[in-house]
Amino acid sequence: MATAPAPPTAPPKPTWDPREPGGPLLRPTIRIRLTLLYGGMFLIAGILLLSIIYLLAAQALHDGIRQSVEVGAAPGANVTITSPTCPRINDLVDNSERNAALKLCIAEQRQRALDELLTRSLFALLGLSVIAFAFGYAMAGRVLSPLGKITRTARRVVGTDLSRRIELDGPDDELKELADTFDEMLERLERAFSAQQRFVANASHELRTPLAINRTLLEVHLSDPGAPAELRQLGKTLLATNERSEQLVEGLLLLARSENQIVERKPVDLAEVAGRAVDQTRAEAEAGGVEIRGARAPAVVQGNGVLLERIALNLVQNAVRYNIADGGWVEVTTGVEHGLAVLVVANTGPVVPGYEIDNLFEPFRRLRQERTGSDRGVGLGLSIARSVARAHGGRIIAEPREGGGLVMRVTLAL
Repeated sequence: MATAPAPPTAPPKPTWDPREPGGPLLRPTIRIRLTLLYGGMFLIAGILLLSIIYLLAAQALHDGIRQSVEVGAAPGANVTITSPTCPRINDLVDNSERNAALKLCIAEQRQRALDELLTRSLFALLGLSVIAFAFGYAMAGRVLSPLGKITRTARRVVGTDLSRRIELDGPDDELKELADTFDEMLERLERAFSAQQRFVANASHELRTPLAINRTLLEVHLSDPGAPAELRQLGKTLLATNERSEQLVEGLLLLARSENQIVERKPVDLAEVAGRAVDQTRAEAEAGGVEIRGARAPAVVQGNGVLLERIALNLVQNAVRYNIADGGWVEVTTGVEHGLAVLVVANTGPVVPGYEIDNLFEPFRRLRQERTGSDRGVGLGLSIARSVARAHGGRIIAEPREGGGLVMRVTLAL
């Protein structure tokens, strides 16, 4: 029977204590490595530049003193001086004129050599600069590659997969210390999220079961035709209280689940989920004399359809319930604006001060109402909507509408 391969071991932890301010004296820190690297590069570049300048100067000096003068004289004739490099002295007879012309030629050749030295030095400097920048870019990428690995791992981890680890190998420098610290933080976060998920699952079971049993017992007693009227009225009151408790539990559990990023995403059309929310709320709107209107254009996003429908349902229900008595309306629109999917729910209603907007998204907070004692909900609708929007990488903004009411705008990435 073949044995399963052993799991890969993580890189060894640093041999020094990260809590120490300086660490070991000879610890291979990034500062020391960069100092040695760039100091060595500067030294090599200086040696190359000095060598090139030396060679160019030697060539320039060789060209600058390349002065050729020939002296000749026939028997019984004057001395003749000719120069292939300075032809202006060939026809001169006077020695002073010859000396002046020769000095002028030497000066011109020296200047020509200096100009050529300068030109070649500039080209050499340009070539060395290109090589130095290319080599420095490559070395910087090599030194900073651990940071890139840390960044890529962090992006994959955010809200999706807390089981990933960086497990950076290499010298015990500051980057490895950062990676090991990040791995320890991810381990603690994974344990915390796992504990939260277990708590939500246990709470879901422990809280729903007694409420469901209470509801069943109350419904059985209410179905008894021989029950006294007082008992039936008490049963209806208890049943309404139990239903409110069930709504509160469901809202709290949904709020806890929606705080995380959505792992499994599928194409969802905001127009479709908004239409379903309108259909579920239409009866309540007609009973309250509220008109629901608005054009819903397709806007397909990647996400969880049930949670996105919860956003639309909560917003539409709030818009219907917190409206005016006569002539109220709710406008539900969807579409694509500036590369983003947008769901807008606007309604008539009481005037909302601007400083109260942020409080509306807090759990159990209502505008100018107490935490309990309202038949309009449990005070979690907007909190759940904001959490679901954040879990999908979007945002929800509330703005007071002129004349009363609110304009709720949800934006999600396509």
